[in-house]
Amino acid sequence: MDPSNDKIRVEGLSAGFGDRRVLFDVSMALPARRVTAIIGPSGCGKSTFIRILNRMHELVRGAWASGEVHLDGVPIHGPGVDPVLLRRRVGMVFQKPNPFPHLSVRENVLAGLSLTGRRRRSEAEAVMERALAQAALWDEVRDRLDAPAGGLSGGQQQRLCIARALAVDPEVLLMDEPCSALDPIATARIEDLIHALCADYTIVIVTHSMQQAARVSHRTAFLLLGELVEHDDTDRLFTSPRDSRTEDYITGKFG
Repeated sequence: MDPSNDKIRVEGLSAGFGDRRVLFDVSMALPARRVTAIIGPSGCGKSTFIRILNRMHELVRGAWASGEVHLDGVPIHGPGVDPVLLRRRVGMVFQKPNPFPHLSVRENVLAGLSLTGRRRRSEAEAVMERALAQAALWDEVRDRLDAPAGGLSGGQQQRLCIARALAVDPEVLLMDEPCSALDPIATARIEDLIHALCADYTIVIVTHSMQQAARVSHRTAFLLLGELVEHDDTDRLFTSPRDSRTEDYITGKFG
């Protein structure tokens, strides 16, 4: 891997909640404009890891982290780094679709634009259309922009949440099991969307599905009990893993 292409570098990252430690000395690089999948059994620290990348972890009472995370070579916990602006650069899509159900589709997409300083309606409308188009949702909702978002299907709601994240021009998109609450058809739409978006965005996806990781990612990292067991090109990790624990997990011997 070319270090100059790394969007995020994680060095010696440990984290936990109070006396409970959930990540142990994790180091890895996440390349720009590629999809990195984070796999591992429940409770191995996957969600904690990606929440540290945009400083959402620290919002939990008792949460702590040590080590370093660099975004474009700059430490995200460094002096003068505004976590709110960091979260604009590093967006998050959660496990369950979480639109504001009583707000309209339009209002949902535009919810985060106050952070960018955009105020003019004409510009906001253009941003909304672009974000919905990027999320492969524009053609489905263009005639119902003022309808409540709660009336959309589950898959549409998740793509609306992706559009909401894209509207503020992030550089990185974190996805925490974005398809776990969706049916197979909606899951396929989200996976197609990930393939399209990685041309412009760095994407990190947490998934319990080995098949999904193999389908959508360029790189895969396997976490076990808070430790990084293996991180490699996805094809290589799934066909010739270096660690026997990786092979046992991907072949279903545990997890």
